[in-house]
Amino acid sequence: MNSTLQDLRDDFSVLDDWEDRYRYVIDLGKALPDMDPALKTAATKVSGCASQVWIHSRPVTRDGVKYLEFVGDSDALIVKGLIAIAFMIFAPRPLAEIPAVDAAGIFAELGLKEHLTPQRSNGLASMVARIKADAVRALQEA
Repeated sequence: MNSTLQDLRDDFSVLDDWEDRYRYVIDLGKALPDMDPALKTAATKVSGCASQVWIHSRPVTRDGVKYLEFVGDSDALIVKGLIAIAFMIFAPRPLAEIPAVDAAGIFAELGLKEHLTPQRSNGLASMVARIKADAVRALQEA
């Protein structure tokens, strides 16, 4: 999955109907690389999600800049798609920028916030909180 946040914005702008966007989010989830089952542990499980969600991150350095690399999975396809979107938002950013990202604003811009159930919105917020906490921890360890 090599789509960028701008690709996502562009794709969403041509999908007028929420059902089309919903299918697109599911397709993003299907395209998410498989997560090694050994990484699906209590430590990588995201609490606060109605579905099972796992996110594993690790710091990497590219061209002298630190980033987080992510893998994730869920037992619900729509949630896998939301994980994919979260990764599009956070993975390309340098580690130091991640804690300040307004992910909720991006989700609102995409129209996701108004079309997700409260449970899915809470789960999405939990995923974002996990990613930001992983970034803060990686920054402290650096």
